[in-house]
Formats: sequence, structure tokens, C-alpha cells
Amino acid sequence: MVKRKIVWTHRAKIKLFEILEFYSVRNKNTSYSKKLYKKIKKETSLLIKQPEIDSKTDIESVKGLIIEEYILFYEYTSELIIILTVWDCRQNPEKLIIK
Repeated sequence: MVKRKIVWTHRAKIKLFEILEFYSVRNKNTSYSKKLYKKIKKETSLLIKQPEIDSKTDIESVKGLIIEEYILFYEYTSELIIILTVWDCRQNPEKLIIK
């Protein structure tokens, strides 16, 4: 069996960067951003072995991984875990764009 690889879309990378940057500026240091990034990496790595562990969404092929106040929306194949976007659940849901 081929080991799955995690791939972040451009949108997902930007959203993650915006979240981490927000906390760095607000807190005037990077300690929380580093902690959050480490947690996201750890939780995301669990998807390699069990991509079907999390919540289904209204879009059939898309699932959501809940990490604190965030949802990582992703799709998976036998070879890839594709992180589509990172969503802060405290935002207006009407602004959510997954694909």
C-alpha cells in the first residue's frame, strides 16, 4: 500500500498563514502561533492513516477535520490528502469557500 502524502492548496496555505500571523501580531510574539501550527501538523498527520475519521460536509467528497476553533476541509484519494482550506469557525459562514 502506498503511503498517502499531504498536499496543501494555495488557498489553504494562505488561510493558515493569515491565522498564524494574526496571533503573532495580536500577542506580540510567536509562541501561540507556533503551538497552534504544531497542533495542526500533528492532527493533519493522523489523516495519513485514517483519512475517513472526521466529519462529512455538504460536498460529498469533502471532509472536515476539527482542530480547536478551526476546521481543515480536505479531500483524499489512495495517494493524497488534499487540504482545501482552513476555516475559523468564529467567522461568518456565508464567507466560507471550500473549493
